[in-house]
Amino acid sequence: MAACTDRALNNPYVEGEGEEKVIYSSFSERPKHLDPAKAYSSNEYAIIAQIYEPLFQYHYLKRPYQLEPLLAAAMPTVSYFDKHNNPLPNTAPDVDIAYSEYLLSIKAGTKFQPHPSFNIKRHDDLPSDWDAVSIYDLPLGTRELIADDFIYQIKRLADPATQSPIAGLMANYIIGFNDFSKKQTALKRQFPTLRKAQRLQSEKMFGVKKIDDHHFSIRVKGKYPQFINWLAMPFFAPMPWEADEFYSNPLLASKNISLDWYPVGTGPYFLAENNPNRRMVLLKNQNFHDEYYPIEGDQAASAQGLLKDAGKKLPLTDKVIFSLEKESIPYWNKFLQGYYDASGISSDSFDQAVSFSADGDIGLTTNMIERGIGLQTAVTTSSYYFGFNMLNEVVGGYSDKAKKLRQAISIVMDYEEYISIFQNGRGVPAQGIIPPGIFGYIEGELGINPVVYTWDEGLVRRPIGQAKRLLAEAGYQKGIDPATGKPLVLYFDTMDSGPDSKSRLNWLRKQFNKINIQLVIRGTDYNRFQEKMRSGSAQMFMWGWNADYPDPENFLFLLYGKNAKSIYGGENAANYQNVQFDALFEQMSTMANTPERQLIISKMVAIAQQDAPWLWGFHPKAFSLHHGWYKNAYPNLMANNKTKYINIDPKLRQIYQNKWNKPTYWPLLLAMLIAACLLLPAYIIYRRIERATAL
Repeated sequence: MAACTDRALNNPYVEGEGEEKVIYSSFSERPKHLDPAKAYSSNEYAIIAQIYEPLFQYHYLKRPYQLEPLLAAAMPTVSYFDKHNNPLPNTAPDVDIAYSEYLLSIKAGTKFQPHPSFNIKRHDDLPSDWDAVSIYDLPLGTRELIADDFIYQIKRLADPATQSPIAGLMANYIIGFNDFSKKQTALKRQFPTLRKAQRLQSEKMFGVKKIDDHHFSIRVKGKYPQFINWLAMPFFAPMPWEADEFYSNPLLASKNISLDWYPVGTGPYFLAENNPNRRMVLLKNQNFHDEYYPIEGDQAASAQGLLKDAGKKLPLTDKVIFSLEKESIPYWNKFLQGYYDASGISSDSFDQAVSFSADGDIGLTTNMIERGIGLQTAVTTSSYYFGFNMLNEVVGGYSDKAKKLRQAISIVMDYEEYISIFQNGRGVPAQGIIPPGIFGYIEGELGINPVVYTWDEGLVRRPIGQAKRLLAEAGYQKGIDPATGKPLVLYFDTMDSGPDSKSRLNWLRKQFNKINIQLVIRGTDYNRFQEKMRSGSAQMFMWGWNADYPDPENFLFLLYGKNAKSIYGGENAANYQNVQFDALFEQMSTMANTPERQLIISKMVAIAQQDAPWLWGFHPKAFSLHHGWYKNAYPNLMANNKTKYINIDPKLRQIYQNKWNKPTYWPLLLAMLIAACLLLPAYIIYRRIERATAL
C-alpha cells in the first residue's frame, strides 16, 4: 500500500508516462483511412493532420482566418491566361480567364520522418516469416522533400485505384487530371502486375509541371480562388513514391499493412503505435523541420496570454496518446480524474460543467472552477443534417410527389426540440446549407426556410396540419402507402449504436409517427455506413459537415450535381442534381464576396429549400473544457494541425491527479475486519470439533 501513495491505483496509463510532456486524448472507433488521399473525416484528420503537412496552413492565433506558408517557402504566385494561352492581367474579367496557374515554391532541407520505405533495397527483401509488431522494427531511412513528392500525390488523387473522395471535384479544375485518370485505368488493365508507383510515374499530368526540386506549378481551369484553400488540406500533402512501392510488397499487403495503417509524412509527429483495440500513439518526429510558435495573434489571443510560448520550436510536446473510449461517460469520468487533458461536454455531463447566470451568461460550475478547468465556446462553421438519397425511388427524385413527401417530413422534424433535448440548447436551427460566420448566411426574417417556418417576431415552425396536407398531396393520405394499404415504411441508415444513441433514435421515430410514417432503423458501424453511402444503398441518413475553408463554396458544393457521391465519388451525399442550382454554383464559385455573389447564393439556397434534399438540421455551438496544465488551447475551426501548438505542464497534472485520485483504504480495512470477525468464530468452532474428534 505504501508503494501506491505516489501513484493513484486507478491510473490507466503506463508507469511514469504522465511525467513526460504527453497529450492524452481518445478515439471511439478506428479511423478507416490514414492515407491523406482518402481520409476525409474528422476522426481521421485528428491523426493524419499531425503527421502530414500540406503547402499552407491557417494561422493559429489570427482571426479572420489567414493562410500562411507551411511547407511552402512563400505564398503562391497566380497568373491568368486566355484560351489561346496568352497571359492576362490580374484585373482581367473572369469570363476571359481560361486558365489560372499557381507557381509554388517549397522550403529546402525538409526531411520525411524515419521510415523503412526509404531503404529501397529492402522493398523486396522482407523475410517471408517476418512477423514483427511494427514496421519500425525494420531498418529506417529518410530523404529530403522535393517537388516530385507533391506531384506524385496529385497523381495519386487522380488514380481511380485510390478512390479519393475529391477526385471528381479536382477533375473539374486541374488541367489534365481527368486524362491522367483515364490513362491509369488503361495502364492497369494492360499491365495488371505493374506496381502503383511505377504506373503513376510512367505518365505525366499535363497541368502539373516540375520546374526544379523546389518549384512546381499547377494549372487549373478558369478562375478558382478557393484552390489555394485545397492546397492547405492533407489531400495535397506530399507523398514519396517509395511509400507506395514499399507497401506493394505482397507480404505487407497480406497483413493489411499499408498507408492506412502506417503513414509517411513530414509533420511534427509520426504514428509509432497503431492498436485500434486499445490505443494509437504519436511520437515526436526527430526529423521535423524548423517551425516556431506564433509571435503574434489577434486581440483575443493576446488577452488570454496565448503568446507566452512565442518563438518556441514546435511541437511543444513529445507524445500524443489516443486511447479507445467507446462511451462518453467513462471518458468524462477519466477527464474529471485528470486522465484526459481536454473534453467536450455531452448532454449527460452538461449540468455538471456549465451554469447560466440570471442574465443568461454562460459560465462554469463551482466544481469545475475549483478544479482549475477552463471553458471555451465557439459557434462552429458546421452543419448537421438529415439527408435523403435523391436516387431512391421512394424519397428521392424531383416529382411533386417526392418533393412534398420530403417537405412534410421537414415540417415534423422538430429540430428546436432536438437541440433542447440532445444539445442542451447548444445549436441554431438551420434554415439552409450555409452556417453562421460564412458569407452568404442571412439572419432574421429574410433568411428563414419558408417550407418549414413562418416569421412572427421570430421563427415559428409550421403546424403538423400542413405536413399532413402535403403528405396527402404526395399520395399518402393519413400516412398510408396505397401500394400496401398500411403506413408508409421508410428506412434510416445510421452508424449510431449503444445506449447513448437509443434515446435519439426513439426521438426520431416519434417525429415520423406524427404523420403515421413507420421508421425502420438500420444500424451499422461507421465503415459499413460509409460503404452504403458510396454505393447509394441508403435511403435516409444523418451526417455532418465541417468547413474545409471559410467560403460558401465549401458548403454549396455539397449539393453540386457533379459532386454526387454515388455517381462521381464526391461529397454530395444526397446525390442531389438540379440543373439550375448547378449553373448558379458554377457562376458563384469564382466570385469575390460581393452583393452580386450574395444574390446568387440566395437563389441557390431558395432552390434547395424547395427541393428539400436535406432536412437542414442545426449548426452546433461548441463547448470544450481543458485542464489547467493544458496550455495554448484556442478555438480554430479551420486548422486540423493544432496539436503541435499545445503545451503541457506534467508536474501540475501530476499534482492534480494525486489530489483527485487518492487511494481510499478504509473500505478494504473494514472488509478485512469484517472477514476476520466472521472467520474467527468459524475457526474456533473448527478447532473444537477437531479436538473432540481427536478424543
